[in-house]
Amino acid sequence: MVTIITERVILDGGSRVAHQIPYDNRFINLVRKLPDATWSRKMHYWHIADIDDIDDKIVNVFIDIANIEFRGRQSRKLIEKVRDIRQNKELKSHFIPKPSESVSIESVSNGNLVNGLSLRASEDIDKYRSWLESHRYPLTTVRTYTSMMAVFLKFVAPREANECDANDLTRMVHEYILPKGLSYSFQNQLISAVKKFYGEIYKQVIDPGEFTRPRTQHRLPNVLSKEEVKRVLGAPVNEKHRVILSVIYGCGLRRSEVIMLELQDLDRDRMLLSVRQSKGYKDRVVPVSPKLVEMIDSYMIRYRPKVYLFEGQYPGRRYSAGSVEKVFRMASEKAGIKKNITLHGLRHSYAT
Repeated sequence: MVTIITERVILDGGSRVAHQIPYDNRFINLVRKLPDATWSRKMHYWHIADIDDIDDKIVNVFIDIANIEFRGRQSRKLIEKVRDIRQNKELKSHFIPKPSESVSIESVSNGNLVNGLSLRASEDIDKYRSWLESHRYPLTTVRTYTSMMAVFLKFVAPREANECDANDLTRMVHEYILPKGLSYSFQNQLISAVKKFYGEIYKQVIDPGEFTRPRTQHRLPNVLSKEEVKRVLGAPVNEKHRVILSVIYGCGLRRSEVIMLELQDLDRDRMLLSVRQSKGYKDRVVPVSPKLVEMIDSYMIRYRPKVYLFEGQYPGRRYSAGSVEKVFRMASEKAGIKKNITLHGLRHSYAT
């Protein structure tokens, strides 16, 4: 999925919201729907009016066709909002209306989880939400856990939560989750949500320890041999492409991490690379070899990046995730790799 970069800029003394979008009529037509959308020939980006609810409008316009990268102080809140919307859309297909009830599955995506539930069950959901929020759980976790609990209460209705036991959760797994082929992740999240609910809201009613999780899935990732890695890394003719793939492999980076590297992240004195605000908003440092540092330095002398270590067509703008995927795919084909391997598999090859 394409990534759209959105950030606030100052133009002609006023605040605007700039968009970096692909040159594609689908995206251009969508951005034109936003307030006062204007194309800047000088800066080569679209910019729109910075009004109070503009962030929500951006999410609503692009959520279905693109990843949205918000830059600035509000980025984490907005990222959680995007994840929350996508997660709730997935939950729509898992909401269980009883045959005797006219429950719209849209109630899940609209955040109105109590539609079709009894008054007691609705109050239980509200209590659960309040408890999660008071304990500072992330917004996505609050929405996921309350949505999962609503799914569970719909399944056991007309019985109430205080009338249920561990057998009801087991029954839901066997009668609903497994027959529908729902994922291990869905089952695990449901169990986590129900266990937390009974452990905190109905402490005296049920022993949450009776709920057991499904067996953990252990899948071996597809990885490349050392010889295959050597062929892939040597395949690109373009120096930037070779260095990008070498950094992913040599430092074990994710795609999102390599494209967000900035010039100051490479510490040549300590031979370390700083990876900032990665998965789970965590920073970490990874060792970098002298040979890889030499490759990076040679690349920088030739390409002269301004902000990011790897920049795209325009100076100061990071290389796109889709382009990195394409580079790896073309390198794999040229190297004659027959395995069903992805860019993430190159990262796993680092660990081997």
